[in-house]
Amino acid sequence: MKHILAASLLATVAAIAAPAAARQLTIDDVTMLSRVGAPAVSADGRWLVWAQRETDLAANRGRYDLWRLDLSRRGAKPEPLLNEADVNENDPQVVGSTIYFSSDKGGDDAIWSIPVTGGEPRKLTGFQGGFGGFKVAPTADRILVWADRRPNAPTLAPALDKKDPNAGEGRVYDKLFVRHWDRWVDGTHSQLFVLPLTAAGAPGDGVAIGHGLDGDAPSRPFGGGEEVSWSADGRTVYFALRVAGTTEPLSTNLDIWSAPADGSAAPVNLTPANRATDNLPTVSPDGRSLAWFAMKRPGFEADRQVLMLRDLASGRVRALTEGWDRSVGSIAWSPDSKRIYVTAQDVQENPLFAVDPTSGKVTRLTQLGHVSAVAPTPKGAIVALNSLTAPDDFYAVTARGRPARLTQVNAARLAGIDMPAVTRFSFTGANNDTVWGYAVKPAGSTGKVPVAFMVHGGPQGSSDNSWSYRWNPAVFAGAGYGLVAVDFHGSTGYGQAFTDAISNNWGGWPLDDLKAGLKAATDKFGWLDGNRACALGASYGGYMMNWIEGRWPDRFRCIVQHDGVFDARAMAYETEELWFDEWEHGGKAYFEDPAAYEKWNPVNYVQDWKTPMLVITGEKDFRIPYTQGLATFTALQRRGIPSRLLVNPNENHWVLKPRNSRQWYGEVLGWMDRWTGAK
Repeated sequence: MKHILAASLLATVAAIAAPAAARQLTIDDVTMLSRVGAPAVSADGRWLVWAQRETDLAANRGRYDLWRLDLSRRGAKPEPLLNEADVNENDPQVVGSTIYFSSDKGGDDAIWSIPVTGGEPRKLTGFQGGFGGFKVAPTADRILVWADRRPNAPTLAPALDKKDPNAGEGRVYDKLFVRHWDRWVDGTHSQLFVLPLTAAGAPGDGVAIGHGLDGDAPSRPFGGGEEVSWSADGRTVYFALRVAGTTEPLSTNLDIWSAPADGSAAPVNLTPANRATDNLPTVSPDGRSLAWFAMKRPGFEADRQVLMLRDLASGRVRALTEGWDRSVGSIAWSPDSKRIYVTAQDVQENPLFAVDPTSGKVTRLTQLGHVSAVAPTPKGAIVALNSLTAPDDFYAVTARGRPARLTQVNAARLAGIDMPAVTRFSFTGANNDTVWGYAVKPAGSTGKVPVAFMVHGGPQGSSDNSWSYRWNPAVFAGAGYGLVAVDFHGSTGYGQAFTDAISNNWGGWPLDDLKAGLKAATDKFGWLDGNRACALGASYGGYMMNWIEGRWPDRFRCIVQHDGVFDARAMAYETEELWFDEWEHGGKAYFEDPAAYEKWNPVNYVQDWKTPMLVITGEKDFRIPYTQGLATFTALQRRGIPSRLLVNPNENHWVLKPRNSRQWYGEVLGWMDRWTGAK
């Protein structure tokens, strides 16, 4: 059976520098790794620039520096460009011979610049109130800024609210959203503003270009610079926005809009006919074409993302990848506008592809690993590439050869660590479909090892060949567990029909796949001790843990449930993005079709629960509110089942702070060790 990793592509760091006494990977190692941001490359292809995150463990957060690599010199080493210990420099963009970046130097967030060859950084902006991000026009004469401001703010200048000193503290709402992801709605929108950029900098408060649009650009909670794009002449801005109105929690209808950069006219909706999602507007360098992706089904956030192309002169629109049963995840044009680079999940990998904008032909450029970011160059592209056993590094990709490694950012930190072996396997799952999974074997293990059976979230997601700073299979292997993961029905990267199969079927085919997959793995890999297995998962994976408690109650020694749905009825009224929950249960609200929700509701089987469970939740999780975790723990306690509850007061649906991550792994591995006898 072929290993996921190939030494020629992503050699383990042990091969770079491995002393005789190797050791296992731990979460302490992972939390201290440097993390590279998205690459930025100068137009001539000489300079690679990126932001790099370092962990400040004492402050329980990350901080960011700017780094640079001279691609014209063979054997050149990365060098810090800006790395003041008490300053964050982030989001570098190279336009002409200048690097633009954000910095909090002096205590206020602002946009700065520095020559790509180095020199003295210069502060460009002085507006108040903070901002979310920025993008410099290719003509270097304007800066697009997005910032949270009161609706219809004419400029970046913050509104001066008159506060009644005797007023109460309560928040009042007349429509949804009331809260979203991890924040209570405060009446602001992320809005777009344009500032002139001159030799003197970018002074003033700019001008709004949204003209009364009721919505967020970029979208909340995760949208960024990929959702906005400049025209080649720097006179027009293209952006994605969902009109909020009174039904925003039910709508996935993001549209692509265009607006003059001087704010002289109202934005124009370029995709009004499509009631589903349109996003990632990306203008070709020659200024002739606009690419984006489009979904077809309103209300479904995991529909196939088809690459679209609009001729900006004629308005003609074509679907370039309609015949390719994969979902476009990112979009970037080659400098000559002759290729469109996209990423797309494909059978546990996330490769880079090139799409011909004339014919729509798709060519795969990388094979193994997860391409997390792309920066086109005159010779091809620079990508950030990771795998299950290697965090992101930069590679040069051309159409004729394998990726050439440019950096080894964490070589020193990972030296002497033995990474586990990863092997893919397949089996016949539900509906007689082929289902894929992988098994992770601890380095140096000689006998049988207990099993960590990990179920991914989404549910339209994948246990793919990618590095994770949250659920890291190599850390579980480092703790002595053989980790098994299965891409059950509903997973992405296998065609849209396979992804669709989980909707209104949460506890059906996916559970069948998990049962068959665990058996296939333990039958195939003799080093797995199937009698000492723990199941664990988050989000949908957490739901599945609750479902397994009642519907597969005799299989596991223990369960770890993180942010999972316990009661589908309560979830239908407590979650914020209603479109997701309603689509997944047949497209109707709970009160319209309660049977669809109750069919797969874990709360209905609490009487059958018996497996010891660790429950984890975050107080800032508004996607699957922490009340679901409290209810799970209450059910376990009332049933007299050994159980433990971990509540993170400052985490959302994820665990992001480094000390909290270490605590998380301590609790999880401690719980698993207790019940499997691993330690």
